[in-house]
Amino acid sequence: MVEAWWHIQNSHAFTPEEKELIQTKLANRINKDGYLVVKSSETRSQLENKHIALQKMQELVAQSLVVPKKRKPTKPGKAAKERRLESKRRESFKKQMRRSDW
Repeated sequence: MVEAWWHIQNSHAFTPEEKELIQTKLANRINKDGYLVVKSSETRSQLENKHIALQKMQELVAQSLVVPKKRKPTKPGKAAKERRLESKRRESFKKQMRRSDW
């Protein structure tokens, strides 16, 4: 098994804003000393496990730096409104038919 450790705050590769983003998104994988720890024990070879651990760490950091797009609120279309109203009319009619006294 191989453990890859990386101290985020001592890194010069990222801006302070990016470091903050990494800290927040990967908080459950960062220990109290500020190290991002990734383990790998997939193969029997230590060298291969080292490559796998480094690859995993790079993927985690890359994913944590992706900022999701903001959602634009949209209004329902004309057809959707009409479907909803038609459905309400049908339900209303069904209940009306149950109520009618003969």
